[in-house]
Amino acid sequence: MYGAVAAITTVAFAFIAYYTVMDELQNNLDASLLRAGNGLLAVVQREHTQQNRPLQPVKQRRRDSPDNVFEFLQRSSLREFVGPIPVTDDVFEQPPDPVWSAVYEHVLLNASSFLLQVRSAKGDIVWKSDNLLTDSLPSLRSLLPTGKGDSNRVWSWFEQDGIRYRIVVIGSSIAEVATAYPVGEIDLILVRLFKLVQWGFPVTIVVSMFIGWLLARRALKPVDRVVRSARRITAENLSERLPVPPANDEIGRLVETLNSMIARLQQSFEQVRQFTSDASHELKTPLAIMMGELEVALRNKNVGMEARAILTSCLEEVERLTHVVQGLLELSRAESGQVVIEKVPVDFSVMIADVADVIERLATRKQITLHVAIQPDLIVTGDALRLRQAVLNIVENAVKYTPAGGTVHITLLAEFNDVILRVSDTGIGIPESKLPFIFDRFYRVDQARSQDVSGTGLGLSIVRWIVDEHHGRIQVESTEGKGTTFSMVLPRTV
Repeated sequence: MYGAVAAITTVAFAFIAYYTVMDELQNNLDASLLRAGNGLLAVVQREHTQQNRPLQPVKQRRRDSPDNVFEFLQRSSLREFVGPIPVTDDVFEQPPDPVWSAVYEHVLLNASSFLLQVRSAKGDIVWKSDNLLTDSLPSLRSLLPTGKGDSNRVWSWFEQDGIRYRIVVIGSSIAEVATAYPVGEIDLILVRLFKLVQWGFPVTIVVSMFIGWLLARRALKPVDRVVRSARRITAENLSERLPVPPANDEIGRLVETLNSMIARLQQSFEQVRQFTSDASHELKTPLAIMMGELEVALRNKNVGMEARAILTSCLEEVERLTHVVQGLLELSRAESGQVVIEKVPVDFSVMIADVADVIERLATRKQITLHVAIQPDLIVTGDALRLRQAVLNIVENAVKYTPAGGTVHITLLAEFNDVILRVSDTGIGIPESKLPFIFDRFYRVDQARSQDVSGTGLGLSIVRWIVDEHHGRIQVESTEGKGTTFSMVLPRTV
């Protein structure tokens, strides 16, 4: 966008500059020709006034005596004149631009290139400059149909011997003065200017785009720093703040506003975590008491079958609530940094084999085939208890959500510097639109689909926390109705 604007602006400026210079050159050429013509006409009128004699043709002048009326035209000072003659400002209808006149007449124009000619009132040529040789300049009457002006003054173009001229003819009751100048020099200047614009245009565009890129990069550096810092801030590290630029400009005020918002979010998260921790802690003891009393009541032989069924259902719900409260308390402590993760070498291959042995009994009861492929001697650094908890949760979910007759694959292998655990099943699968939310607390894909499967809705949240604490990542791929694959990737310890 910036490049397009710069290109359009440069092209517009180049055309305006080119046509402005061309117009100024032509106008000042006309002014110079007019000054030369008026100067020569002023000389003729002054001499005529002094002698009070009419002008005569050149042929008649040769037969007259030396002191005839044309004697003043033979003076060396006038014969040497072939350029502009200084005259007063009242000769012109509008005074010329003094700067352009000085530059144009004394630098751009060659005085010896001016062509001058004087005609009598009858139209006979009575004098012309030596550089005309045998040629002559057009008369006022011949230029009126094609020129610009009136019966007393006309500007026009004419060509002679293959050279194009700009001519001004000024008429009066005494004489007619014509001044001309070849425009080849002006055309050459315009050609050079056009070539300069033609070559300078791409250079200007490239330079302007490069400078614009540098300025934009410098201006957007604080924004890049803010973006990088903002991406690092998550719910687990809300104590961090965005870097405030030294300049108190719009970006600085925006960063301060964002930092204030992050501070409010941090306070809200801390309040939620504190409430979760307090509520879980307060509920833990009453639930333990209720569980104990229900177990005692079920041991009483005097309880009838109907009452025993009700007590059994209540005990199951209390046990589920106990697991929920325990999971919430564990997550709350983990997010607040109260849980310490050990960092010791763990034989991950042995751990996966132990989990497979434990889960095989559950798979057998559900008539599910379990396939295990473990690469031996794979070591990771971490907390063995937490890693076992995460693996057991993933494998147990695979068995829970796979119907009878299905298959669960447990594969452990090493790729480059990582240890990868893949748990695949042929279960009910997860819709693609639900995959981003399965690690959220209490999220259930479909209550109707999993009403026969027990769970708290916190298992995968705990799994993700454990994997993150071990600097790993967990991925999931699923096709609804065909199965799901969980991949746990952990850094390998060599």
